[in-house]
Amino acid sequence: MPSSVPSSTNGWWCSPNTEYAFLGFSYEVTACQSLSKLNSDFADIKNTFGSRYVRLYGACDRDGFYDDIVSAAWATGLGVHALIWFGFDGGNQWMTRRDSLVSSLTSNPKAKFVTRGVQFGSEPLFDNVLPHSELASQVTSLKSKLLGVGIPVTVSELAYGYQERGGAQDVLDAIDFINVHMLPFFSALATFGAAAWPLVETDMNWFIQHGNGKKMYFDEVMAGPPVTSPGVQPNSILAQPSVANEEGYFSMLDSHCEDLKLGPQGGIGWFAHIYSDEQEPGYGIYDDAGKKKFPFKPRTSC
Repeated sequence: MPSSVPSSTNGWWCSPNTEYAFLGFSYEVTACQSLSKLNSDFADIKNTFGSRYVRLYGACDRDGFYDDIVSAAWATGLGVHALIWFGFDGGNQWMTRRDSLVSSLTSNPKAKFVTRGVQFGSEPLFDNVLPHSELASQVTSLKSKLLGVGIPVTVSELAYGYQERGGAQDVLDAIDFINVHMLPFFSALATFGAAAWPLVETDMNWFIQHGNGKKMYFDEVMAGPPVTSPGVQPNSILAQPSVANEEGYFSMLDSHCEDLKLGPQGGIGWFAHIYSDEQEPGYGIYDDAGKKKFPFKPRTSC
């Protein structure tokens, strides 16, 4: 990063047409990591894996936490997909989180240089946190608030989250780019991680057909945890949770780099969910001891 903050983001970001293949990780922040921990993890994400971005997941409500995210991202040269987290318990805490994030994005001089976009929720349609018309309205309002700093807004969602609400075209029309949760493990047609491409392709094509040419990212990509909890179960008896299936799914996705590159606006990039089992047990690329569960070095270009 430059020694001083530039005066403008004009020409700052690479073209979205260059963003495809592996882009980075989902990074869970419920632990409210210290700045030193953020610096360490972000440096590893950047230097070990060649990542461009982290996509935030969960929420930390500590005052100034997003400013720490900005500091670590600036120090390590990573971009951030920020998140307004609704959670799973209802309530209106998301409003406070929205307002806090907007305050940081519009007051921290470095924020617009590391924040590639804001996700207005993670599966808010599937979780039914707001009617889709209200979600679309909230997205439009947030875009207006961030217009001065040039930060676009999206929603992170499953294809099914849109489909079960008649397509929720108003949300797809409101967002600036499309963040897709690609979770074939939960499909009733799921088999093995290595064989999941037809399921990925089906959801991908649905978004291409309804996305009006907007840039797309698979921002939450996972094959299911190696061990499931009672609330996290596959919908197919052939979908077995295992490290082998996790590895097979990521390897399969990497092998289709050339296919993803054919997506809208230069191709579709993807984020592995999630960085470490410390953040979400069972889902991490790293285990609790900080060791990779399997060789993981997906392509960042093809």
